[in-house]
Amino acid sequence: MREQLESFIREHRIHEVECVIPDMTGVARGKIVPKDLFLNESSMKMSKAVLTITVNGEFADFERFVGPNDPDMVCVPDPSTIRMVPWAMEPVAVVIHDCEDFDGEPVSLSPRAVLRRVLKLYEARGWRPVVAPEMEFYLIRQNDNPHEPLRPPSGRAGRSEVGRQSFSIDAVNDFDPFFQELSTFCQQAKLNVETLIHEVGACQMEINFSHGDALSLADQVFLFKRAVRETAYRHGIFATFMAKPMENEPGSAMHIHQSIVDARTGDNIFSLADGEASPLFFHHIGGMQKYLPRVMPMLAPYVNSYRRLSRHTAAPINVRWGYDNRTCGIRVPPSGPSARRVENRVPGVDVNPYLAMAATLACGYLGMVEQLSASEAMTGSAYNLDYELPRSLEDAVALMQECRELAEILGDDFVQAFCAVKEKEFETFNRGITAWEREHLQLHV
Repeated sequence: MREQLESFIREHRIHEVECVIPDMTGVARGKIVPKDLFLNESSMKMSKAVLTITVNGEFADFERFVGPNDPDMVCVPDPSTIRMVPWAMEPVAVVIHDCEDFDGEPVSLSPRAVLRRVLKLYEARGWRPVVAPEMEFYLIRQNDNPHEPLRPPSGRAGRSEVGRQSFSIDAVNDFDPFFQELSTFCQQAKLNVETLIHEVGACQMEINFSHGDALSLADQVFLFKRAVRETAYRHGIFATFMAKPMENEPGSAMHIHQSIVDARTGDNIFSLADGEASPLFFHHIGGMQKYLPRVMPMLAPYVNSYRRLSRHTAAPINVRWGYDNRTCGIRVPPSGPSARRVENRVPGVDVNPYLAMAATLACGYLGMVEQLSASEAMTGSAYNLDYELPRSLEDAVALMQECRELAEILGDDFVQAFCAVKEKEFETFNRGITAWEREHLQLHV
């Protein structure tokens, strides 16, 4: 496998290598090293406490989870992830690393290790998940004042969108230079993107990925977010993956399509030989219905995430399921037996992709192993039913901490550390005073 790295570096005349890991928030952490040093070293050392950094740069009680001496961990390159950094001024490669202790065991706090842990459970039963993420995001005007509301940018016509342009080709064409360069970058970085559409919101876009292996797709989403932001910078705009960036516009999701195939035959285990849905298909849905509310911090990781999950805003509020019913948290798209799948519409696009993949697959796995029953399929609007998902990050963290089944699947150390990161972020948020408070409370109470 080391030969694969050496061959890539020689072929592309690489000068430097970005050695990265995803932290719990999905931010790329790591080191940039000269190619000779990278080739001469089999691994990279980095503080294990990096995995407990919050999105605003604080450490969440790392002494409790990694030890008071702030020890190193070993970061081992995964050769299958090496790619070009297409926007770099000189030939630069990026390689995603796995986090290990010095005895070679995976670091339980590592998001990539958590997803691998879930996938091994599937492998042990002869199953292999197939996933396909859909990424929604907004293009926004550049701003340097975080207290000002975000606004759509000006396109080629010199005007900003003032109305919603769902599925408009012309609205996408208004940003053709951005999308053409993004497409080139995605090809160079081996990101298997497919469809591009204009979503409901003003300058809200969606790009879909080809279906495939869950770990590979998580790697691609991890790199795709950076590619979108870098491309936007080059075109004088910003791109945001906030779940709810604008008050009067719908939020952005990362819908995850998932099916399970027999690892030996490749047959979809959600379908029987006669083409009808299998019991495992309904058990998988039953597991999602039971456990999605308990794994919400991994699907809606920030205070802002819960602003998206509101009634009649093109986002789910419960775990009802239905055939081709977009008002449900769990949708079954129209398909033939071999492509029978479930679409999880709950995750926001602000998720760590490794953890979102691990969470949704863990819920389905528990449903199949526990043989949980699904409810009746919804035929009307699920928006008219009660909320079944947590309404706040604080409530979601409490639910996750109480769920022993998920702790066994994901690892108790990870669950406790991840929840500590979320609690630290919530405490930091609570110290801030919002514009709403200043506007409505300052002179009236």
